[in-house]
Amino acid sequence: MDSEITIIGAGVIGLAIAERVTEEYKNVYMVEKHPVFGQETSSRNSEVIHAGIYYPQGSLKSKLCIEGKWLLYEYCRKYDIPFNNCGKLIVATSDQEINVIEGIRDNAIRNGVDDLEILNREQIARLEPNIFALKALFSPSTGVLDTHSLMKRFETNILNNGGSIAYGSEVTGVRAFDGGYEITLQDADRQSFCFTSRIVINSAGLTSDKISAMAGIADENLRIYFCKGEYFRINPPKNKLISRLVYPVPHHNMEGIGIHVTIDMGGGVKLGPDVTYLDGNICDYSVTPSKKEAFWKSASRFLPFLSPEDISPEMAGIRPKIQKPGDPIRDFYIMEENGRGLPGFINLIGMESPGLTSSIAIANYVMRLIRNSKIIG
Repeated sequence: MDSEITIIGAGVIGLAIAERVTEEYKNVYMVEKHPVFGQETSSRNSEVIHAGIYYPQGSLKSKLCIEGKWLLYEYCRKYDIPFNNCGKLIVATSDQEINVIEGIRDNAIRNGVDDLEILNREQIARLEPNIFALKALFSPSTGVLDTHSLMKRFETNILNNGGSIAYGSEVTGVRAFDGGYEITLQDADRQSFCFTSRIVINSAGLTSDKISAMAGIADENLRIYFCKGEYFRINPPKNKLISRLVYPVPHHNMEGIGIHVTIDMGGGVKLGPDVTYLDGNICDYSVTPSKKEAFWKSASRFLPFLSPEDISPEMAGIRPKIQKPGDPIRDFYIMEENGRGLPGFINLIGMESPGLTSSIAIANYVMRLIRNSKIIG
């Protein structure tokens, strides 16, 4: 067998998994179609360390987010990765929304998030004097981090642990045989070659459903839907008027959590993302300038100091959802597929938010699946 474990996809989750497994196993390969790590969802997001507030009770999203946030803060401290435990306000701008944030708090408490506080207008003004809210739910454990620095540290540790990373190598085939898998790759020169691996971990993000299908899993419930989110930035000097994350109440079924305000490690402030399902799953990272007014109208409900001239296009990202438009929220799909006749094939599909926050906890979860499979001693 050429490899004991192969991880497909060098986004933040794949990197976290590879770092974890190289701590205990030798002969670990990671393959990534792009020339460097984190070129898709992992580098085009809000960079938020989530508290675990919204997710359904008992879900993997809830459990792994709450476990993962503390692991991530600890990791950032250990390796001097820039982060800011700034906290977050979920704001109610109408009487109806006050009831919604009270329901959000109750759900969070059931999930085990016990540090939330409902603030009145005076308390809000002491934290963020420039926003408008009748009441707000304050989450002190929410923060932001430098995702690139995190992924670079994961990569460094993988290599120091003896793992191998093949960039510019796209998986074009996965074939099961007795005792393992044959993986076919196409390199940057469009040359094909094959190697074998005892365990395969599919962490391919936007194309994880395609990798799963290559291995022989035909399941419409695991189809990825590209869900685009665009961002606008608040231009100086008004970016200095916010020092924390500010979120509206979330959309129905958690398709998105509304046009929210996030800060970054460089002092920038972003509005977004919005929610647009893309036809044909095409990677469209364009930002639509004509959306400026819609972003401004949405954010100005709680940022009264904003005028349309204060914002400009920033970037776009794509979420790998397994939730169709209008459907109820779907959980992470993380499964060792022995039940489908594919022992040692571990699928991670629909790894959207809170995937970044949960990345180290997900790596530990996958490690338990590997041990429980008993494929490697």
